[in-house]
Amino acid sequence: MPDGARLAEREAAAEAAPPRPRRRWVSPLLRRILLVNALPPALLAAALLYLDQYQNALLAGEIEAMRTQARIYAGAIGEAAVRIENDRAVLVPELARPLLRRLVDPSPNTQARIFDTAGLVVADSRVREAPGGVVITEPLPPPLPRGALSAVLGRLYERLLALLPRLAGTPVVVDTATDEDSFDWQPALGPDRREELRIALEGGLTPYIRRTPEGRLLISVAEPARRGAQPVAILLLTREAREVEQRLFEIRLSVLGLFALALLLTLLLSLYLAQTLAAPILRLAAAAGEMRQGRGRQGSVPEDLLARRDEIGILARDLQQAARALWARIDANERFAADVAHELKNPLTSMRSAIETLRRVEDVTQQKRLLGIIAEDVVRMERLIADIADSSRVDAELSRSIAEPVDISAILSVLAELHNTTRGEGDPVVRAELPEEPLRALGVEDRLVQVFRNLMGNALSFSPRGGTVWLKARAVGDIIEVLVEDEGPGIPESKLESIFERFYSERPRGERFGQHSGLGLSISRQIVEGLRGRISAENRRDASGRVLGARFIVRLPAAR
Repeated sequence: MPDGARLAEREAAAEAAPPRPRRRWVSPLLRRILLVNALPPALLAAALLYLDQYQNALLAGEIEAMRTQARIYAGAIGEAAVRIENDRAVLVPELARPLLRRLVDPSPNTQARIFDTAGLVVADSRVREAPGGVVITEPLPPPLPRGALSAVLGRLYERLLALLPRLAGTPVVVDTATDEDSFDWQPALGPDRREELRIALEGGLTPYIRRTPEGRLLISVAEPARRGAQPVAILLLTREAREVEQRLFEIRLSVLGLFALALLLTLLLSLYLAQTLAAPILRLAAAAGEMRQGRGRQGSVPEDLLARRDEIGILARDLQQAARALWARIDANERFAADVAHELKNPLTSMRSAIETLRRVEDVTQQKRLLGIIAEDVVRMERLIADIADSSRVDAELSRSIAEPVDISAILSVLAELHNTTRGEGDPVVRAELPEEPLRALGVEDRLVQVFRNLMGNALSFSPRGGTVWLKARAVGDIIEVLVEDEGPGIPESKLESIFERFYSERPRGERFGQHSGLGLSISRQIVEGLRGRISAENRRDASGRVLGARFIVRLPAAR
């Protein structure tokens, strides 16, 4: 075989083969599940990481405690480090310095300064004079050491906070000082800031919160030292809020741990959902591909999917039922085509025989008789073709039509009146026994008229001369039930279902062959079942069991 022919065959086979789903490590459905499941815990963790209200409450408590401590210190300074000169209290720095150091000594993370009324520093708890006149500034105690895991999580936590500094930071003013040994932990108070000095002497200076470049959170409060009602100095107390930072770190650390656990559980649940949702859907897609290729005639949906009691199981069962219904429709079409060919073959054979005989017969009477047979066969074929076309259109029309409320009583009344007005002498009478109130069913009016005309015509053809055909209707719950009864010979018990098959014809004695195509009742069943109703047949009997006639029952959903 030439290479070009082989290539063409391969391309044709590739086009005919069902497309295989591409394998991906992470399917689109899994990505969506992960995103939807991970987003809420991530947002919750992000919100909890900042804990602004809790942080502000801790800072407020710390500030209140420092104010109380500053008032105690200021009261001690105002009583023990002051002398009276000319009826005025004057601060004595030599007394204030040792007293200030003793007061602050139990608080290692605290620095206190005393400013005189001119704003000059006269005492500092972090400045000591060593022997020989050397001034020593004590360094700030280093933070408590953390474990390796806490250090790693702490760095991770600080990086997370650095991503959104506006949300992560506390409401502080960042100190720009870089000299770690300067310990300039408080806002400058001096002669050039007289307004702030006045406010501080009156006790109205706002607490000052800031974070140093090293990340230490500092709080400063100022209280005036008084002797009686006279301010003699300003006490500035500054403390590193280590407990606040430690508590926030512990809480945020627990939040990160919970978030990591929630994220792990979310990942596992997402994988589980993907396995229970995405994988079955892919298997259903593969089954649909096999059906399209004709390999799923008996059902290619896996049994484990059909046995599921969730939405996947519903989809699998619906897909299986749809496939079976499609194959049933294909089989029905094949049988219908074979039946049509068979039914058309009979009149064609009759016409062919009549034409061949006509060529050899010279008798005019026999020629007319043969021409009459040909004409009857032509009429029979026209009727058969019309009924076949009508049967073929029923499903398509019903699928496009929208069921609407139809007054069944009005249709039956009109049909009965029309027949009784036009009937000939000796023809059966049609009686409509209907309730006074309208009976509304969901359906397509034209097609329902066709059904009732077929049933009424069938009943009239089997009724004796002068007989009666009854049209009855009633509401039974959510169903509208229509009965068509006659006084004919009834239907053989073995044929109660066969009469609805295509091309089946059970005609009364004496009726000329070929007057009916055998599609009337079949079309009626198509229409009724297409409208989600049911049609059946039975025999009317008296108390002794004798057959009084046939009864056709049509049940349609009632319009609400």
